Amino acid sequence: MLRYTLMRLGVFVGCFFAVWGLVYVGALPKGLGDSNLLWVLLLALVISAPISFVVLRKERDRASVQVVERVERTKANLEANRTQEDLADDAARAAKS
Repeated sequence: MLRYTLMRLGVFVGCFFAVWGLVYVGALPKGLGDSNLLWVLLLALVISAPISFVVLRKERDRASVQVVERVERTKANLEANRTQEDLADDAARAAKS
């Protein structure tokens, strides 16, 4: 998951510098007043989202599989712990009877 996040951040940074360069040379309009940085950030975010969606599809699927495996393993551990508690409780009740 960390790898996917870093790759996504890399795509965003690349888009940020590309948009900043285009604004700097005048190919894209500048923001109003002091809002130029905000304009470049928002435009880079809008451009990087679909690029990340397409380019990082395999990495996102790989990260998703890892998350699902971790959740399933955690569920199995919780169920095993719950079963152990039930067995211990049943044994304690049987001993009292």
